[in-house]
Amino acid sequence: MPDAVMIFAAGFGTRMGDLTKDRPKPLIEVGGQTLLDRTLELCAEIPRRVINTHYLAAMIRDHVTDQDVTVIEESPEILDTGGGLRNALPVLGPNPVYTMNSDAVFAGPNPLALLGDAWESDRMDALLLCVPLELAIGRKGDGDFTLAEDGRLQRGGNRVYTGVQILKTDQLAGFPDHVFSLNRLWTEMASRGRLFGLDYPGRWADVGHPGGIALAEEMLDT
Repeated sequence: MPDAVMIFAAGFGTRMGDLTKDRPKPLIEVGGQTLLDRTLELCAEIPRRVINTHYLAAMIRDHVTDQDVTVIEESPEILDTGGGLRNALPVLGPNPVYTMNSDAVFAGPNPLALLGDAWESDRMDALLLCVPLELAIGRKGDGDFTLAEDGRLQRGGNRVYTGVQILKTDQLAGFPDHVFSLNRLWTEMASRGRLFGLDYPGRWADVGHPGGIALAEEMLDT
């Protein structure tokens, strides 16, 4: 099980409209608790927790000032998920890490524990936690992947990425760009049969848009 986690919290949250004019998306509340606090609770047992920031970075830094986390501000530009993760490697270390988006809500088993139990380093370069599209609460759009019987993922299909994964980071050094998405790394891993997925047995809600807030609160209340 990895001993470090990267929480992505640098985005502008443009899909949230007016809700992110005065606060970053991770500080939006769902059920009386910020999305960031919900994410931090899920990874409370991980020894090294790292958060990247950019948009309204000071608000996130102030919010976690009394918590045992490392905050890395991306400046002057936002680095996207791949560039942001690579930028944080001096703190995260060389071993596989968890990464988490901060705009989703889970109801059920701890997603990091499930991934840790299923991780097989000898045959996996990444293990993504997914949900079937028909169970993805608040999801807008199609699925992301197809999940084969042996657990391998390929692009396109009815599985939605929940925003939580275990990932080997050594391949990040091979990308010449300063700013890039982890999607590019996943594509390379999939081409080698090293990208794997795991279905989440609980419930999951996408809170990347305003309508997702009420849907997530409804999910938590049932």
